[in-house]
Amino acid sequence: QHLYECLALYDDLRGAMQHPGEVACALWYHDAVYEPRRSDNEARSADIAVDVLAKAGASAELASRIRSLIMDTTHSAEPSGTDGALLVDIDLAILGAGPERFAEYETQIRAEYSWVPAGIYQFERRRVLSRILSRDPIYRNEAMRLRFEDRARENLERALGNGVE
Repeated sequence: QHLYECLALYDDLRGAMQHPGEVACALWYHDAVYEPRRSDNEARSADIAVDVLAKAGASAELASRIRSLIMDTTHSAEPSGTDGALLVDIDLAILGAGPERFAEYETQIRAEYSWVPAGIYQFERRRVLSRILSRDPIYRNEAMRLRFEDRARENLERALGNGVE
């Protein structure tokens, strides 16, 4: 579902990208490995993408740029350029979804982390959502900001105000 939603937004924003093919590749691979108990999912996903690209005959330079884009989805540093910022915005677009879809997303995230005790999950989820809410703006791209910023802030404030379940 996340990939489908990301690819739909990619289609809308493609014209704003410097290297849309690279962003598309990064989107397809950014969650190739998704194991909630691990902290190296993006790096492992990037490794898979680089391996596939090498086998397809892509240049090391191209593979490196796509690796960098995938690593931008760790949300731990400033994204690498315009394309990285768009990729990160697309990855975070779910935060600006309608209230019902956002609630569904929160339920999906909790299910993925069902092995984490409730108190620890609530503390960590609040920390993550608070960190995102403190960004000003949340979305770097103007079109994404106009489309999602206000609703994302409402969703995040509601989730934090209600207590993360």
